[in-house]
Parts: sequence; C-alpha cells; structure tokens
Amino acid sequence: MEQSPDSPLIPSLPDDVAVDIVARVPRSHYPTLSLVSKSFRKLIASPTTLYKRRSQLGITQHRLYAVLRNRKTGVFSFYILHRKLNGYNRLVSVRSLPFMSSRGSCVPVGSKVYVFNDISVLTFDCTSHTVQRISDIPQRMCYKEVNVIGKKVYVIGDAFCYYTQETGWSKVWQKAVTVFDIETQSWEPRLVKEDMDVGVGPFWSDSVVMEDKICLKGYMNGNSFVYGPEERKWESMDEVMNSKEWEGACVVDGVLYYHDRSGKAMRAYDPKQGCWSVVNGLEEFLAVETARSRWSRTVNYGPNKLALFFPKRQYGEKMICCAEIALERRQGGEIWGKVQWCHIVIGGGLFDMVKFVAVKV
Repeated sequence: MEQSPDSPLIPSLPDDVAVDIVARVPRSHYPTLSLVSKSFRKLIASPTTLYKRRSQLGITQHRLYAVLRNRKTGVFSFYILHRKLNGYNRLVSVRSLPFMSSRGSCVPVGSKVYVFNDISVLTFDCTSHTVQRISDIPQRMCYKEVNVIGKKVYVIGDAFCYYTQETGWSKVWQKAVTVFDIETQSWEPRLVKEDMDVGVGPFWSDSVVMEDKICLKGYMNGNSFVYGPEERKWESMDEVMNSKEWEGACVVDGVLYYHDRSGKAMRAYDPKQGCWSVVNGLEEFLAVETARSRWSRTVNYGPNKLALFFPKRQYGEKMICCAEIALERRQGGEIWGKVQWCHIVIGGGLFDMVKFVAVKV
C-alpha cells in the first residue's frame, strides 16, 4: 500500500536524515526513487531542499543540455541528456523551457544556464527548470560569441554600424564587447569599443576560455584572436594554438580538446607546454564510430571527463551519438582517454546540432 504524502520518507528515520541519504544517491537514480512512494516522488519533484543539501555536502554532478534545431519547424529547442531505466542515455525535450533564437547562444553559470537571444536574455535554474527574464542586451549584436570568466559574462559580436566618407559612403562594422555582471544582474554601463580592426563576422568558428582569456578561432587563421578582459585588449592568437583547425572544442582542467575528424584523433593543446598532442587510447573508437562524421562537438563533462557528440548513420537514418570519455594524464605528460559509454541519444534525422552545455547540480 502506497504511503500518504505526509508519511516519513524512511520509516523510523527523521526526514532530515533521510534527505541526507537521498542526497548521496546518484541523480540518475532519482526517476526510480520517485516510484518508491508519494513522499519520495514529492521530494524528487520539488528539488530545492534536495539540491541545496547536495550542495552543502559537496555532492554535485554534471547535467548536460543540448540545443537542437528541428529541420521541419526551424525551432531551436532545449534537450537534456537523461539516463533511461535500461541504462541508455537519451536526449529528452525539456518542454517547459522557451525556444532559443536562431542567432542566440547560451552558457553555463553555476547551476544555471544563461540564454542570450537577439536582444532578450533569460536564465533557467537546472534544478527546477524555472525561467527568469533578465535585462536585455544594451545593443543588438550579430554573430555573438558568449563566454564566462569569474562572475562576468562576455558577449563579443559585430556592432557599431556607421558610415564613413574616406573613399565614399560605406558601411562599417566593428567588434564590440559588452559585459554582464552575474552578481549584480546588470550590464556594464557602456559597451567596450575596441580599436583593433578584427574584421566582419561571421568568421569565428569557435571560442573557449583559457587562462582567463577568451580565445576566438577564426575560419581563416588570420582571423584568430585572444581577448584579455583585464586589459580590454585584443591580441593575435599564438601560432602553435592557431596551427590546428580546432572547432567544437572544450577546455578540461586547463587543456583544450577537440576531435580532429580528418585525422581521426582527439587532439589536446596544453598552454603551459605550448604544444599539441594526441590523446592516446581512442584511435580504434574514433576510426570506427566517427569515420563518416561531418561534425563533432566536445563538452567539458566534469573533472577529467568530456562528452563527444557526433552524427552517425544507422539503418539508413541519421542519428546523433554521445560518448563519455575519461581523461588521464600519465607519467611523462601523455594524455590517455577511455570511452565509458557510447549511445545513440536521438534519432530520426530530424535535428541539427546547435550547442551543448554542461551544468553542475
């Protein structure tokens, strides 16, 4: 017989002790726990108390979100990587979250995701999927790259369109940086205009944060730059870092990783050593599983881990696959990788990948 909603979570134990026990259970088991009783279902469905206790205990896990474009409708929707009862991971639509604009971008900040659309900005809490609207971007910016350093979000894009009469009237674009302060929940009082001419977008294929600087990779090597927020200064990217065509990259424990599809390798760039290397142990997996992949994306999935997303054809249909890869730096500085699992996370050939983010909850 099922318990009433007010029954104790675990008979003979105080509820605060029971919450401590549940908080230590891996989050992937919560759907199963919710089937135990109404009391457990209520606790799992109202996660404020549970996640607060997890945070106090220092128990966090990474929750992975994806933004996918539906080819039929053109809508950009949020999905969450969810572990099914059969042990397989699947991307499941989060219908309570709003759509992202076609020119939008999103970044993880603590247990929240910030979504920057054309002008509007919103954030959602990943423990409850509650959405909050925050102040708009001060000025419309095209081809935005959004990154987080400390307690500030940096939005870099094309702005300040004006006309000049040096050689006749012409339209001029400049790169601009505007900053959102997470603590005060407000924008910096003015946009930061940069004197260095860095061209007109879209020509950045990717961007990452390394050593508290924003690295922007150009489609052409001459368009790759590093922006230092402290000095508000643009610099050309280091030649060695710029020598590889990295795209869909992520930074794990200070090292940049990306999947080199043409070379069928996972490559790593360590800024302290100033050189590229190949992640060992993944050669056979990448050669077999990603042989015909036209794109791939890596995501920081926690300490010493990354998630690799890539397309694959199976039974005549296009699928999106995800692999969790554990990373280990061995004696001598070599980096080795080991595939923990690899699953088809969504199928049907109806979706295009837009963005992946991982959040600690």
